[in-house]
Amino acid sequence: MTTTPLIDVANLTVVHRGRDGRRNVVAVDDATFTVRAGEIVGVVGESGSGKSTLARTLVGLHVPTDGTVRVNEVDLGALRGRARRELRRRVQMVFQDPLSSLNPRLTAGAAVSEPLRAMGMARHERRARVDELFELVGLSPAMTSRRPGALSGGQCQRVGIARALATGPDVLVADEAVSALDVSVQAQIINLLLDLNRRLGLTIVFVSHDISIVRHLCDRVLVLYAGRISESGEAGDVFDDPLHPYTTMLVSSIPVPDPGRRIDGPASSGRAATASAGPGPVDLTTGCAYRPRCDRADDPCHDERPGLRVLGQGRGVACHHAARNEEQPS
Repeated sequence: MTTTPLIDVANLTVVHRGRDGRRNVVAVDDATFTVRAGEIVGVVGESGSGKSTLARTLVGLHVPTDGTVRVNEVDLGALRGRARRELRRRVQMVFQDPLSSLNPRLTAGAAVSEPLRAMGMARHERRARVDELFELVGLSPAMTSRRPGALSGGQCQRVGIARALATGPDVLVADEAVSALDVSVQAQIINLLLDLNRRLGLTIVFVSHDISIVRHLCDRVLVLYAGRISESGEAGDVFDDPLHPYTTMLVSSIPVPDPGRRIDGPASSGRAATASAGPGPVDLTTGCAYRPRCDRADDPCHDERPGLRVLGQGRGVACHHAARNEEQPS
């Protein structure tokens, strides 16, 4: 793995216009992060936290309202026409629902062949490449003639991954790619992604609400709340010792075999989050967005928006209290 930033996101903001045309929803709010070549970065958070909008912006399906997304030092927002299509070949997406992401009228082989045909590859070359891709994702080439309705959910997702790999991308963005699958099948797809990362050097941005999966799969993690990055760092560090009260709440929600045991994280006293509803489509322009749910909120939390502060060893946290604790002499 190199330290080269393959993806460089700076001050990214994505605003969706409400159905009434007047109320705007800030889906991603001033996000800044990098993804290095060859690593797997997880994006976690509750529903409505902005994960899918962030993922879709990385592949060019949403246009940034502000800020930039650079892939291989090329600004995605500045590209037009052929140049934009060429860069999209380098960043591909795997969607949440494997069945609905495939055209039911096309065979699995035809679905994987489509991007190859768009690239101008000859028919006989496409056939050989499709067979290679099927074998790469653990499917028999004999299954190319089947339609999606004749495949299981896990097989459909493997076809979706094969289609995403057809253009030879540098980056694979997986948006809740295993959430619609049975647990045993989830493990198979996760192992497939790990294998592709190791064999191809594929960079993966993995969006999920399942912390257990993210911890197993990912090198680093971004924790999103109300469109803002509340915490970031190495996956093990973030989940073993959460600094932000929101991350602590997410970790404490992981099911454990012993119902009498509670996972609050180290030194969790005073960090507990209130069990209120998750983030809604409200633009909190001042203060900490998490303050309505935090029992530690005080005047600075209401008056001043905490920025993402780097606290050493790649850890970042957007919390007034966490930053104060780190700054205190030992």
